[in-house]
Amino acid sequence: MDLLADASEDGAAVPVMTKPGLVPDQASRTYLPERIQLMAQGLLLRRHGYRCDHGEVLYTASGSRIRVEFDEGLEGQTLKVIRMVRAGRGETRLPAPLDDSPKCWGCSVSGICLPDETRRLRVALDGEEPSAHPDPRRLFPAREIATPFYVQEQGARVGKTGHRLVVMKGGTVLGETRLRETSQVVLFGNVQISTPALHWLMDEGKPVVHFSTGGWFLGMSHGNGVENALTRSAQYAAAADPVSSGRFALSLVRAKVVNQRGLLQRHGRGETSAKAVDGLGQMLREMDPSAPWAAERLLSWEEQAADLYFGAFRSLLKPSEFPEFDVRRRNQRPPHDPLNALLSFASALLVKECLVALWSEGLDPWWGLFHRPRQGHPALALDFMEPFRPLLVDSTVMTASNTGALKSRNFERTVRGCALKPTARKALLKVWEQRLDQLLTHPDFDYRCSWRTALRLQARLLARLLRGDITNLPWPVER
Repeated sequence: MDLLADASEDGAAVPVMTKPGLVPDQASRTYLPERIQLMAQGLLLRRHGYRCDHGEVLYTASGSRIRVEFDEGLEGQTLKVIRMVRAGRGETRLPAPLDDSPKCWGCSVSGICLPDETRRLRVALDGEEPSAHPDPRRLFPAREIATPFYVQEQGARVGKTGHRLVVMKGGTVLGETRLRETSQVVLFGNVQISTPALHWLMDEGKPVVHFSTGGWFLGMSHGNGVENALTRSAQYAAAADPVSSGRFALSLVRAKVVNQRGLLQRHGRGETSAKAVDGLGQMLREMDPSAPWAAERLLSWEEQAADLYFGAFRSLLKPSEFPEFDVRRRNQRPPHDPLNALLSFASALLVKECLVALWSEGLDPWWGLFHRPRQGHPALALDFMEPFRPLLVDSTVMTASNTGALKSRNFERTVRGCALKPTARKALLKVWEQRLDQLLTHPDFDYRCSWRTALRLQARLLARLLRGDITNLPWPVER
């Protein structure tokens, strides 16, 4: 809001709202939400002793300033909206979503509201009728404009210049990016970031993620973000409820195994892959989704599926220069061979993405429903990532290996294990970002979006599931 005040008129004040578009082609020459917002600003000015009888809307594209009179009718409408907002703040459940409303197109918060997706997943909630328009509309961009900004040059420093982040080392500029094109800053090892840059990112709600030089996830620096006490309270209650947490754990582990089997079906070769596909299919058929599953039994079932899957993982890969890959099971901390090192690094990247997505929705990434919470263990992020492991981690490593993006010389082998050199991390990061940017047809909503968008969408819907705003949450599977 801009404010024009003239002391010669006995403390008169005029609130001015700036809009980038053209003057609306209607009698009032303004939209009702703009008039109500101006009236609300006028009421605040009056409370602080100003005389305020009108406001103005400046449409920059038209170069026109439109006067809005603060009459009794507009004041009454504004006070009614204020009462509705105050009542809404006290609610713990979302209001029913609009049903195929044309107002949703072009709405700046439709990607947060998700009216069609919410209605699709509110099965028989509060006796609601099914939507007459069952196909959800994608009311947000298929791909996100902002992407992570990675810095792994040891000794580099990230600073702020205007509205840009600049990476420098020894007086030389190594790279830069604009803030609006950056979703997060990811630092590896001995990389510094200035306090002004850190404060700026915190103010904008963009986290700084820290990895060790070897690619181990260390933590995250962020601002206040979405500190939603009601969402976290519902999360803790669900975690403490054996029925809710068991149902949640069962759904995500089952989705993980479905995706493991699907990856082997699409890309596996040979008898080993076929046997693993049959074995995983038999496990899924024997598993009753409606029956209660204890956590210990579910962990045992997941481990059996992992043995089958990783026993056939070599069938996903072309003959390469990584013959020492352990085909029996995953090994880590430290990994023993290049492919296990790639899987560990890609898993750390997925943990980072899931943690940021959950934090952005006001959830507590450290309090899980399947993985047990413990110190320094992002349990909910580990829960959330399970169905996405085959789709993102394993497929990224498969692509990097089969396309020759990585060579044996890109790895450092010691008696303690195997680690990625900076060239290997850079190559895998490129394949990883390409995978996250790849479009999929969402299996439940039947529209196209990127995998990065699908992660954020799933985190938003998970928060609604825990609050009771929706009744079921299917996990994405690749068709």
